[in-house]
Amino acid sequence: MALWREALLAQAVLRGETRGYRNHPQLDRFKEHLSPLDAISAYLSATHREATARGYHFDASKIHPPARSAALLVVTRGQVEYEWEHLLHKLRTRSPEWLAQQPGLGTDLELHPLFRLVEGPMASWERPHLGTSHSMSPYSPIPSER
Repeated sequence: MALWREALLAQAVLRGETRGYRNHPQLDRFKEHLSPLDAISAYLSATHREATARGYHFDASKIHPPARSAALLVVTRGQVEYEWEHLLHKLRTRSPEWLAQQPGLGTDLELHPLFRLVEGPMASWERPHLGTSHSMSPYSPIPSER
């Protein structure tokens, strides 16, 4: 649910509707896209579809402009690995019982459909905080739970 809320906030930033959050490094993914609003819209639409499939009820009318196709965003293997390890750290801290009941979690990660995986290191804009529980990227790949 946090992913949805934070992605809506990112949409507001890209539309110039808020001054907060403007310099969050994760926004660079969208700012660097040829059409940032189409990219965030496509991201939100795919997130909405996945949430619906998982039984959540998010309001698709909050996606502005309505989703159109957008060119894929590139994400490096190093960035995916960093974000996955960061999520696991948070789960070990916040939900160790749940994590223990997920055999094989992460053995087959499924990227958000807007991303194309390429080889490479962690993104240059990432601000790793080793051993802390800073907010997980709202724009990270969606781990497969299937």
